[in-house]
Amino acid sequence: MVAAVSPPGAAGAATIIASFHGTHCASPSRAAAPRPRYHGGTCCFAAKPTPAAAVASEPGQDQDLDDEGGVLSAANGADATPSTRKKRRARKGKRSAAALQQEAAEEEARRKAEEEEAAAKKKKAEEESRAASLDLDEVMAVSPVGLGRRSRQLFDEVWRKFSRLGQMSSASATEALAEAEQAVLSRGGPMCEFTVPGAQDTTVLVVGATSRIGRIVVRKLMLRGYNVKALVRRDDAEVIDMLPRSVDIAVGDVGDPLAVQSAVSGCSKIIYCATARSTITGDLNRVDNQGVRNVSKAFQDYYNEMAQLRAGKSSKSKLLIAKFKSAKSLKGWEVNQGSYFPNAYASGSSFDEGIDASFEFSEGGQAVFAGFVFTRGGYVEISKRLSLPLGSTLDRYDGLLLSVGGNGRSYVVILETGPLADTSQSKKYFARMTTKVGFCRVRVPFSAFRPVKPEDPPLDPFLVHTFTIRFEPKRQRPGDGTQGATDPRNFELILEYIKALPTGQETDFILVSCTGSGIEPNRREQVLKAKKAGEDALRRSGLGYTIVRPGPLQEEPGGQRALIFDQGNRISQAISCADVADICVKALHDSTARNKSFDVCYEYVSEQGNELYELVAHLPDKANNYLTPALSVLEKNT
Repeated sequence: MVAAVSPPGAAGAATIIASFHGTHCASPSRAAAPRPRYHGGTCCFAAKPTPAAAVASEPGQDQDLDDEGGVLSAANGADATPSTRKKRRARKGKRSAAALQQEAAEEEARRKAEEEEAAAKKKKAEEESRAASLDLDEVMAVSPVGLGRRSRQLFDEVWRKFSRLGQMSSASATEALAEAEQAVLSRGGPMCEFTVPGAQDTTVLVVGATSRIGRIVVRKLMLRGYNVKALVRRDDAEVIDMLPRSVDIAVGDVGDPLAVQSAVSGCSKIIYCATARSTITGDLNRVDNQGVRNVSKAFQDYYNEMAQLRAGKSSKSKLLIAKFKSAKSLKGWEVNQGSYFPNAYASGSSFDEGIDASFEFSEGGQAVFAGFVFTRGGYVEISKRLSLPLGSTLDRYDGLLLSVGGNGRSYVVILETGPLADTSQSKKYFARMTTKVGFCRVRVPFSAFRPVKPEDPPLDPFLVHTFTIRFEPKRQRPGDGTQGATDPRNFELILEYIKALPTGQETDFILVSCTGSGIEPNRREQVLKAKKAGEDALRRSGLGYTIVRPGPLQEEPGGQRALIFDQGNRISQAISCADVADICVKALHDSTARNKSFDVCYEYVSEQGNELYELVAHLPDKANNYLTPALSVLEKNT
């Protein structure tokens, strides 16, 4: 208990007693108890001062102790003067303003703390996204033709990180992922530096996607934004792990036509990288020969089906010019004979031993053009004036495809152009074709035709009106036919059909074959025979093709050495798998690659006097389109 005494000079000074709550609650007399006051949570009592004490008190002499101490001055009683109460209210107003300022400061601090926490979360999400993009930049820094084994590992790691981003569940991570996706879309794809315009609308089927070259082809296609579909023989975990998750996987064998038909559905282009796993003749024929036939035929059938759904005609369909299925199909064909030496032919000299030829429909249901030419400089031919379907012209096509059989002779195909009413103004163009013993398909491109008269202009397929097949013995070599039939003056040609091949700007089918270099001698012949049969099947399919024959393959980064492109089976040097894959991807939209076959290997220095090659490709990189100048000097339709 604490007491405060009134100042001296005041009569009957009163004593003010302040006590704690427990004391005044125990007071027995309610009437005698002083009035309670509450200050700062402390319960106090103040005795009513006497009038003398009230008069003696002056404003300047007020005793004011801190409320937190629990003691009040006498001037703070219930009967304090008005001026005192005003001062107290002023002090109370000041204290209220300070409390509001303190609360505002606390609210501001709380808001800043929340903002800092949100910024920290956003920064963490951005760091995670930046970490993924950092690895992406590292991959993009690699040359596209230099994606070797290490680059494939980097790509797989990046792909796994992208896949994990899609599994984040936090709100901040989801927002960061949405921003990253929007940035990817605005840039045109995850690998915008390599993206090919329009690649997102192109679906490429990679046959043999798990082979040495196929694995790199798949990743290069994805880097450029293509939709990739892979045809594999098995769908076990080991095979699936070799391919990125976004690849559409089709399971089947190239020897199964039904599986191939399902795989090519929805595809725009095909890259064939499959190879036989053994040197058994059956495996070689199934993969390298029959597999190419099945895939090319299924691809052609798919486009024909799509054209029928559009009530139109496929751009990859061949135009039927003549089909020999009955005796009526021979109507309009004429058999003519002549000689390059008219005087000798007309005089009936001793060199004139006779010419005989016929074009008939045999009992076996075949159109047979056969006979002999013993006259020196003589020839025999069959010809017909063309009658194409309404609205069809040959300028929309790339060449001719003949399905023929016989004893393996060589013939001359002649196209005649000019006005039909005046044959004196007609111009003739010729190209040679060689058949095989038995049935085969021969491709004769329009670019191979040469004018009979050197001063005539190049062939314009739009003006062609007459088709001729001529046999002349002077171009034959002894032994071209079957054994025992060595006389080059006898011939037999069985005609099945004649079609026009569709034209196009880009290749449809890219086949990775081989040169034979690096293959063991005891199995080289079997491998090359199967590869060559597959190449021939692709050329006769009517599809735009590109056949790549690399040298011995090496597992090393690409883009490190210059490349040699050649025709004629003369190279023997090795080449990186990554370089071969880059050539396949670049050839998809390169017009110079359509209908060409070529060998490719690393550049090497020949001995002096034995130089065979000219350097046509500089060091490849992502900014150097080396393929166009390299292929522009090579012969087409080979």
